[in-house]
Amino acid sequence: MAEARSGDTRERILDAAERLFMAHGYEGTSMRQITGEAQVNLAAVNYHFGSKESLMQEVFRRRLDWLNEERMRVLHALQAQAGGKPLKPSQIVDGFFGTLLRMGGDEKRGGVTFLRLLGRTLTDPSEFIRAFLAHEYQEVMDRYKEELFRALPDVPKAEIVWRFHFMLGATSYAIAGTDALRLVTDWQIEAADATDRLDRLVPRLMSFLLGGLRAPLPQFQDAAVDGL
Repeated sequence: MAEARSGDTRERILDAAERLFMAHGYEGTSMRQITGEAQVNLAAVNYHFGSKESLMQEVFRRRLDWLNEERMRVLHALQAQAGGKPLKPSQIVDGFFGTLLRMGGDEKRGGVTFLRLLGRTLTDPSEFIRAFLAHEYQEVMDRYKEELFRALPDVPKAEIVWRFHFMLGATSYAIAGTDALRLVTDWQIEAADATDRLDRLVPRLMSFLLGGLRAPLPQFQDAAVDGL
């Protein structure tokens, strides 16, 4: 029973920290707020996590472990179906970004709360969490990057990397919330389209990402001037 209660306490702390970090950011959340939200004392947080930094990492790790495993499972299934042929870009985009977005509909995986926390953190990460996320994502990112290289052999690798970078940025911004959208609400869009409904966000964002990936290659002007 004591072990079960300890597990419940740990999950309660993680749930409280996840909500507060999403609402106020890492720097804006105090340990006092977390203990109050979780209804535990500071000793319990220190016992389970040791520090606020370690707590933040565990908040992400419990969600990202599943996310990374699911992305790899999806990729392996697609590769098996393809029988050695390159995957379609749409399949790769859905496997990486679609898997993340669908987490928003699964409360057991953190739901919209975790999506917004991840988006907020990726758009303005602390140095330690940037390094942590880079480590957590490295293997999965490398595998999906290689599949994009195979799927788009006529696109320079540098362009694929840049486009993936833009896709990450667009996704992070979209899942962080709709504050920026409120800046353009005078564009006379319908009220239903001015909300962050996940059922509309997912197809909109996926269509945008795939369009960006398939966009014509940029034409660069040579900066050098003959004779100078």
